[in-house]
Amino acid sequence: MNAVATLIAPRTATLDESVVQTAKAALVGLGADAGAPDWLAPGTACDLPFGNLAPEQAEAAIRHALTGVPLDIVAQPAATRRKRLLVADMESTIIEQEMLDELGDYVGLKDHIAAITARAMNGEIDFKDAVRERVALLKGLKETVIDEVWQRATLMPGAAQLVGTMRANGAVCVLVSGGFRCFTGRVRSWIGFDDDRGNDLEVVDGVMTGAVIEPILDKDSKLQALMAYAGEHRVPMAETMAVGDGANDLPMLLAAGLGVAFHAKAVVAAEARARVDHGDLTALLYAQGYRATEFVG
Repeated sequence: MNAVATLIAPRTATLDESVVQTAKAALVGLGADAGAPDWLAPGTACDLPFGNLAPEQAEAAIRHALTGVPLDIVAQPAATRRKRLLVADMESTIIEQEMLDELGDYVGLKDHIAAITARAMNGEIDFKDAVRERVALLKGLKETVIDEVWQRATLMPGAAQLVGTMRANGAVCVLVSGGFRCFTGRVRSWIGFDDDRGNDLEVVDGVMTGAVIEPILDKDSKLQALMAYAGEHRVPMAETMAVGDGANDLPMLLAAGLGVAFHAKAVVAAEARARVDHGDLTALLYAQGYRATEFVG
């Protein structure tokens, strides 16, 4: 068997044997060789090894057979499923918040800024222009507010396990964000990323000027970061993983060995190689074949 389909249930649901057998029957129905199910976590995640069928066809067949069942399904070649490099977006991916939106709360413009953020993440407006427009609204805000708003940050469920487990198994994990380094550095320290990249707010005499220090890290920068880290650590692209939720993540998701749209905007989920719509970030570990008993962090 040269490929594997992983079925992953969210924490609010249970994956049972009948569902797995329905998925297996869908593969066999297309002429695939299907092996015995391998449970990575009882009731939560199960591998279905298969051969003689393209992963894209296998995933589509399983999704059709399990229409309406709240599961995440990732089908891929078995040989390179365990990744040696993770490049992750930060906001609405590793942490639950959009920190510019939270800063906007301090100038009474959270909803306005959040609306601009949503349009940028949906790919409706230019990302760099959206960053400049939102930051301009923060002009005059004291730098000390950053420490206050940081207290609102919460980790996405599964984030610590994702980074902890991959690093414990020799992978390099980096945070690459269109957000700001005053937050990426803190998230890096929080759960142990190897490195972080982000944008910089211009601050003069302890006050935000409303400007961003150029150049702005955008979708092209994220793609370049993925390739640079892969080159630096001599990791073949097939052994890289990228995860994000917004349109500015899409180029790196498409370039990575496994690019995962995580609870992503529709335009991103439609194009990414893999997607997680229901589960938390531990789904990215199950997709790599890790068992729940191997999770760290």
